[in-house]
Amino acid sequence: MNRNKKMHTSEKIMMAAIDLMAENGYNGVSTQEIAAKAGFSEKTLFRHFQSKQNLLESAFNHYHYAEEMKDLFHKKIEWDLEKDLLMVCRSYHRIMYQNRKLIKISTKVGDSLPGFRERTHQHPQQLKEFLTGYFEEMYKKGKIIETDFESNAKAFLYMNFGAAMGRMNNDPIFAGTPIDSFIEASVSIFTRALRP
Repeated sequence: MNRNKKMHTSEKIMMAAIDLMAENGYNGVSTQEIAAKAGFSEKTLFRHFQSKQNLLESAFNHYHYAEEMKDLFHKKIEWDLEKDLLMVCRSYHRIMYQNRKLIKISTKVGDSLPGFRERTHQHPQQLKEFLTGYFEEMYKKGKIIETDFESNAKAFLYMNFGAAMGRMNNDPIFAGTPIDSFIEASVSIFTRALRP
């Protein structure tokens, strides 16, 4: 019961921080303002997070895709290239779009906070490793051609990252194109290129 209350408090503080930082920037908001918006004292914020940077890092880790992708690759893969890549893409784009405020904050402040960029890059690094392992296993099963598995994982990841960022920033290239149409086209290209 106490643990659930703590999680609830932490989540409220993280959401308040994301909203305020998205509006005013990381440096444009104080821990006192974040705590007040969340309905808590600044002391409560520091008890949960110790610092504003730790609060932002905690929010990034809590809301980003690493755990969901880990679950997806360990429990939901069907070893059908097109179905699996569609599932990965749809999950990735859904999570990235849900977390667009947080991602925009992290891209703006990444270089100014010591160690922050390195810690946030753990998520795409983990996804790259999952994809590389997936392609290696698909090759062992005779379902894709022999190729540079890691390079293909990077290409797949950054193709989707670019699309996610374009969508978040209202890039006119994506105007009138539903994200699922992009996902289907990109997965189709990959599956045709990798199948024997």
